[in-house]
Amino acid sequence: MNVMKDLPKIAITLGDPCGVGPEVIIKALSAMGPPWDFIPIVIGEPKACIREIRRQGVNLPIVETDNIDMISPSHSLIVHNPSNSLDERDLEPAKPTAQTARAVIRWIEKAVAFAMDGHVHAICTAPINKDVLAAHGFNFPGHTEFLQSLTGANNAVMMLAGPKLKVTLVTIHLPLAQVPSVLSSEKIIQVIQTTSDSLIQFFGIEHPKIAVCGLNPHAGEAGRFGREEAEIITPAVATFESVGGSNVYGPFPADTVFFRAVAGDFDAVVAMYHDQGLIPVKLLHFHEAVNVTLGLPIIRTSVDHGTAYDIAGKGIAHPGSMISALKMAAEMSVRKKRS
Repeated sequence: MNVMKDLPKIAITLGDPCGVGPEVIIKALSAMGPPWDFIPIVIGEPKACIREIRRQGVNLPIVETDNIDMISPSHSLIVHNPSNSLDERDLEPAKPTAQTARAVIRWIEKAVAFAMDGHVHAICTAPINKDVLAAHGFNFPGHTEFLQSLTGANNAVMMLAGPKLKVTLVTIHLPLAQVPSVLSSEKIIQVIQTTSDSLIQFFGIEHPKIAVCGLNPHAGEAGRFGREEAEIITPAVATFESVGGSNVYGPFPADTVFFRAVAGDFDAVVAMYHDQGLIPVKLLHFHEAVNVTLGLPIIRTSVDHGTAYDIAGKGIAHPGSMISALKMAAEMSVRKKRS
């Protein structure tokens, strides 16, 4: 089904309604329009959206629908709820229930189904609370792994993208002590390839330059501080170069490579583990960074922050990352259509 007309349709999952997801969604959409440069469709509980609209005092009419194929650009916010309606007690800030958790999972499943079937062009996800979901039968470390399972993708690569720095991760939600044992040249090559393909397709970079981080201090210092660089990472870079991917460099010490990337030497950096890559991005782009899942058959962007229960319901959550995530989802949708 080809639903692309003038504007891309973006399914926005509400995330945990007891966190800041509804707040940043309404703030972002209010700041960006209406009218918007895309058609936003919130997948989630309408009560949470209405509560936020009233709390923020914005003029944003809500239209609930079960048929998103009939949606056209408008000044109203479309909301689709594929789960049973939640009670007010299920929406209380920082106090999710079992019903809340089940609804959150269902919203993600429905958004992915819409994207896989071609009813929407991208999904943009508000944050979930992994501990809460795990307590109610959610068997995935996070959004990324869940989306990989739902789409049947062979791999899923997490990218954190800001205006000046883009980073992808070889390992994601793992204890730091396990990282060395799961690194492999094959995995690193796959992440480099996915990063390269995505920079070309979705970011318009015709010949991307990609830097690869070392794992150890000083990238191993010729083996004095670790052997992973010599035995795993350097062979991966060499193999990628040998099959035509000549724009990959490294491994570099992590304490300097991000500076070089921001200065323009590289278009993206491949980091070995979660905090190695995310700390520099969030330091530089805390309110602008977008979590993009690469390697899926669908487009998925997300905020780069969590549910923030400590400020939920207080009206002080910053919508910057959600604004960036929505813009990026729309831009990626347009680039995909053109490719």
